[in-house]
Amino acid sequence: MAQPFQVVDLFAGCGGITSGFHQAGRYQTVRAVEIDLAAATTYAENFGKDVVVADSIIGWDVDPEAAQADVVVGGPPCQGFSNLGKKRLDDPRNQLWREYVRVLNAIKPKVFMLENVDRFLRTEEFRALQDEAVPSGLLKDYELRFAVVNAADFGAAQVRRRAIVIGTRRGLDPIEIPPGHVPREKWRTVEQALENLPEFVPETNQLLPEMTVAPHGPAVPGAFRGLDLHITREYRDISRARFRSIPPGGNRFNLPDELKSPCWIKHTSGSSDVMGRLHWDRPSVTIRTEFFKPEKGRYIHPRQNRAITHLEAARLQGFSHSFKWCGSKVQIARQIGNAVPVELAESLARHIANSLDKQL
Repeated sequence: MAQPFQVVDLFAGCGGITSGFHQAGRYQTVRAVEIDLAAATTYAENFGKDVVVADSIIGWDVDPEAAQADVVVGGPPCQGFSNLGKKRLDDPRNQLWREYVRVLNAIKPKVFMLENVDRFLRTEEFRALQDEAVPSGLLKDYELRFAVVNAADFGAAQVRRRAIVIGTRRGLDPIEIPPGHVPREKWRTVEQALENLPEFVPETNQLLPEMTVAPHGPAVPGAFRGLDLHITREYRDISRARFRSIPPGGNRFNLPDELKSPCWIKHTSGSSDVMGRLHWDRPSVTIRTEFFKPEKGRYIHPRQNRAITHLEAARLQGFSHSFKWCGSKVQIARQIGNAVPVELAESLARHIANSLDKQL
């Protein structure tokens, strides 16, 4: 069997990209950098304490093992990147981008993969990124390919559009963004993602167990897994009444006036996902960081009168039942919502590995 490709994961979060790359079976993560302690602890519990740098990427010295990586993955925040193309590297808003590019140039991987929100490809920031992939630019050693993809087309039980950029080192054939392999009529559904979960009783499942871990020094709640995460909020009576009034696939427009908030009564158009009930026979909407608040989107369970639980949100993101989570309820929700769907990451990982195998 071929040697695994070595990977460095920047802005690693809880490890959504890493989970997918590991499931592809061709990769070994040698280093991950994540500043958020709770997310870094989650990553450490799943992939090893020694892999994680629980600190900012700013000033991180690329160690000898990381410097040998074949692939770098991650999605740096894009605020302020527009100035990068003007070489105004002293702009503090550009520090994360500057550090990301610094690490790329220190490692010189064969491939890097960057993911971001779908609108990223329409921004000045992205145009500046393209400007750097020229002979005189900071990314002169790489040729870029990019596209917006839908995670549902790659096997996720979630409609989630993301911008993907793949940079291939010059001298290798550029790696294209793969097309999705799952036709719309075969998209994975909410029911398939949540199958075999036990019946849930909201009134008795609101708190995480009391336990902590401390792989990086400070204690963090966790590590939780499986049914530990089958939790939700304590709902007010009016919320429960609203849930009961929303039919399958319905939303706030189905509520009688006495159950609507004043702003909903005034606004009779707009988002149909607010206080929406997920469709059992479709993929979910994009799982965001506040999925536990139905007023934020279509996050009501398809059959039960409650928002989806943390475990259900994690399953819709593609995480396994055995994945370990660390942090408070809010911190874990943020990790889940910010993650790249595991199935999408796995498909991209397989495509990159197959492309490299043909050339090396």
